[in-house]
Amino acid sequence: MYRSRSGSGSTFGRLKMRRWQIGAVAGVAVVVVGVGLGVASADAAVPTVNCPPVAVNAVPAQQQADVQRNLELLNTQINEANQRLRTTVGQGGANFIQNAILGPLKDKRFATINRIETAIGRNAAKPDLNAEGLSACTLNQGGGTSQQQNTALPSADASAAAAAVPTVSCPDVKIGVAIPAQQQADVDRNLALLKTQIAEANERLRTTVGQGGANFIQNAILGPLKDKRFATINRIETAIGRNAAKPDLNAEGLSACTLASAAAPAPSDSASATPTEEATVAPSATAAPDEDSPTGSPVAVNGQLSVCGVNLCNAAGKAIQLRGMSSHGLQFFPNCVNANSLDALRNDWKADFIRLSMYVQEGGLETDPTGFTNKVNGLVDNATELGLYVVVDFHILTPGDPNFNLGLAKTFFQNVTAKHANNNNVLYEIANEPNGVSWDAIKTYADQVIPVIRKNAPDSVVLVGTRGFSSLGLTDGSDEKEILADPVDFKNVMYTFHFYAASHGADRRAVVARAAKELPLFVSEFGTQTFTGDGTNDFTSTTAWLDLLKANKISYGMWSLSDGRETNSAFKQGTCAGTSFAGAGVLTEAGRYLRSRILTGVGNPN
Repeated sequence: MYRSRSGSGSTFGRLKMRRWQIGAVAGVAVVVVGVGLGVASADAAVPTVNCPPVAVNAVPAQQQADVQRNLELLNTQINEANQRLRTTVGQGGANFIQNAILGPLKDKRFATINRIETAIGRNAAKPDLNAEGLSACTLNQGGGTSQQQNTALPSADASAAAAAVPTVSCPDVKIGVAIPAQQQADVDRNLALLKTQIAEANERLRTTVGQGGANFIQNAILGPLKDKRFATINRIETAIGRNAAKPDLNAEGLSACTLASAAAPAPSDSASATPTEEATVAPSATAAPDEDSPTGSPVAVNGQLSVCGVNLCNAAGKAIQLRGMSSHGLQFFPNCVNANSLDALRNDWKADFIRLSMYVQEGGLETDPTGFTNKVNGLVDNATELGLYVVVDFHILTPGDPNFNLGLAKTFFQNVTAKHANNNNVLYEIANEPNGVSWDAIKTYADQVIPVIRKNAPDSVVLVGTRGFSSLGLTDGSDEKEILADPVDFKNVMYTFHFYAASHGADRRAVVARAAKELPLFVSEFGTQTFTGDGTNDFTSTTAWLDLLKANKISYGMWSLSDGRETNSAFKQGTCAGTSFAGAGVLTEAGRYLRSRILTGVGNPN
């Protein structure tokens, strides 16, 4: 949200900037004259464009509407080019047609064919439709009717698609030693978990066909599966070892799985409690416990997070929703986020995470990079001791182009990830609210910053800000489709959406509900007030928003864990000067509402 330099208030910007601005050229139509593509006399034959057809094979059912729309757009582009040829006869120089009509048409067709490839690739193998070769059009010099693009869609052969999906093949885990009675249930639960992990990996193989690059399956499916199996087999060894000699079940050798033939049936892991007996306990949806975090804490329960499909998932691959708070600017309210307030957030609110908003400008990081980086690192340590997840927020706002701070971002994330390389509780938000900038520019920034994070934190979840103040582009008149057409090509990436309930209502909720079916979303900031961050709280709208997020398992954090004068502050003024942060007595209406929502599932400001 937009914030003043005093640190108060928060608002969506009102820029109404289009990604593409195409100036109209008056009156057009042209013919080939001499060796150039240029002006012709008004009585000469008006040419038309001649574009090669794009052949599309099977299209997954989920993407047929998107592909259909883009095929129809190819015809729209042909018709618009012909209209320009008719209305610009006699205009321009020798290369007018090439520069003003055929060249732009080629660019539009190239982008459209690429979007068709990307759409199909979301639910099937991404095809190569030869966008480079089919984007250029020529002229029918004598005029006539342009060949139209065939927009009829062939149906995807479901059986053929299923046959092309591989499955995982994992070595058997056999237990050839006696299992103490006290540990039988624990061992059976982990043996069942091995089966669950295989089933989940096969489901991911089925639902991510065509996604990612050359190493997607290894990095996003087989690699995480190996880590999960290694931890599970180790837990079986440890369980037996509590009441008998600890066995060596060869966790290292049995954790790696391979891909079975696409035509072969999905194998089931024959992990068993004895050399011949198969475990029959129902699969567990509980993640491997994190023994370094306090018992029962969010991190202890869920472990390393990842993105699976459109959801945030715990170490067991179960979709979860994190609920928490965002700080205000750490430079504006330096005393509000500390060991005591984080303890209240974890143990009194039962929240799951804290978002640390490190403003870059407005007296923030750029004024003292070392000091503010150290402050963030210290707060991450405080949260880690409590078993809280942490979102480290690189809070860009003014200027809105994240590339302005690219160098500082790389240094900041290099330092923070190096300090917390062994943590499994840190998520990284690389650009708070990009504004006045295209999705292309945001993606260019992400492509440069994410590799810096991945160097030290290869499995961390990264949150990418979206256009129009993290509104999925809605503030700029766009929507999620521009992201779907050109997504960030890294694993474990989610896209942020911010809302302020008194200003943003049912129309935006409808877009989020639609986008959540195809994009992994994370609401890293919201408020119960207007986009100014002040004024009357709208708890009815807030409840509708949070119910939507709950239904779609979209994580959220409220702005802000501060004690300012605005209604967005969770604490009453003066609270941060003390040491007591627990209980409803120190909270504002907004604070009491969210604490109640997290504790009971029903928000209550009283």
